[in-house]
Amino acid sequence: MRKMKKFFSIFGTILLLLIALALIFNQPIKEYAVKRISERNLTTLTAKKVKENQKKSGQFDFNKVKPISASQVAKASVNNDAAVIGKMAVPSVNLKLPIVVGLSDNALSTGGGTMKENEKMGKSNYALAGHYMTNKGALFSPLENAQIGNLAYITDMHRVYTYKIYFKKIVPPTAVYLLDDVKGQSILTLITCADGGTNRWALQGSLVSNQPANKGTLAVFS
Repeated sequence: MRKMKKFFSIFGTILLLLIALALIFNQPIKEYAVKRISERNLTTLTAKKVKENQKKSGQFDFNKVKPISASQVAKASVNNDAAVIGKMAVPSVNLKLPIVVGLSDNALSTGGGTMKENEKMGKSNYALAGHYMTNKGALFSPLENAQIGNLAYITDMHRVYTYKIYFKKIVPPTAVYLLDDVKGQSILTLITCADGGTNRWALQGSLVSNQPANKGTLAVFS
């Protein structure tokens, strides 16, 4: 038994190293790996898993967020324990991602991370952050091409919330006021890097629909 454990430990280490090396030397491979992580979490998500993951805590320190790295993606590929609590979609730019708790490396290698503790879908200002990789690439990269008037969707597998984008702008990292709640309004805020990480793309949408999650309403995330 001890020999078997040692074998699997060594095998896992070698596998992680090989994945990391492949990602370091090939950006397309890194983006492909990230997409596979996201797709795996999207296709296996259930309402039961969401309920379990909503109880988990996350990391919400913006200062600890680092650019996505090869080692980060490799680790998430081998052992992904991100707490997935929903799905998001912006069909106009073909963005479909898991929603995860917090801003940890593992979370942001998987999908869009909640930016504040105890956020509630469809309530106040629901803010999500995600990595930008390359134009038309993985994670939040497609948001660069989103337009005012496009629809964005989020779901906790119980309800589907539809937002209409009314704001899109490059802002400095100090524009944290965009995360503030606005009395009487239900907003979706999406944040990702711009200008090579110097600034941020910020998009906001207003809630226009709140429907039960069923085969029809969940089709937008497939």
